[in-house]
Amino acid sequence: MDTIGSRELRQHASDYVERAEAGETLLITVSGRPAAVLGPVSKQWTRYSDIEDVFDTPTDHTSADDLGEKNDMVHNPWTR
Repeated sequence: MDTIGSRELRQHASDYVERAEAGETLLITVSGRPAAVLGPVSKQWTRYSDIEDVFDTPTDHTSADDLGEKNDMVHNPWTR
């Protein structure tokens, strides 16, 4: 893990962020003391098993009826 000072980070922030995006972890120091770690964000995947109940819920058939009623209420104001 490379160590960089806060001044160096301030002057070249975009370079260090690109390095972090590429998977590198950097230790940031303030006055020579470790202050923070800059690194890549871990990917947060959702497993299908966690959300499968969303896809297994029955379809609400009344919503299609409601939509049909609303569509009948819409009219074009520019037609005569």
